[in-house]
Amino acid sequence: MSSARSLTRSTPSTAPATSVSTATLSVQTSGCGFIDLTAEAAKFIAEVHARDGALTLFIRHTSASLTIQENADPSVLVDLTTALARFAPDDEDAGWTHDTEGPDDMPAHVKTMLTQTSLQVPVLGGKLTLGTWQAIYLIEHRTRPHRREVVLQFIGASR
Repeated sequence: MSSARSLTRSTPSTAPATSVSTATLSVQTSGCGFIDLTAEAAKFIAEVHARDGALTLFIRHTSASLTIQENADPSVLVDLTTALARFAPDDEDAGWTHDTEGPDDMPAHVKTMLTQTSLQVPVLGGKLTLGTWQAIYLIEHRTRPHRREVVLQFIGASR
């Protein structure tokens, strides 16, 4: 149990939620892997003149997902891909019954269930409040290229 002396909190700030801005980001994937969406999310925040609020990202698919992960060492993404493949292998002997779109379809659904279809990132002073080593990624779980749609929505105060 933590002692109260080890906790600190900033003074709360309040901003009226007077703005709702939405855009759809179309992403062409090249097959399994991570695609960094951080720059596109930051560009959207700048374009809508966001000040304080929240950015929600939502992927409109069941075989791809979103995550916030480390952006400094690329081997992290390699290891995460390996871990997801171990949890949900896409070989034909894996025992999946749903294989209508190929042997990688059901494992892609499982991987999406283990990750996320939506994320929320606070926006303060017109900037995403991601940590130093954090980035926003789309994870393509299918082996073939796909066109994916991610809905970006800012709710909060604008400049």
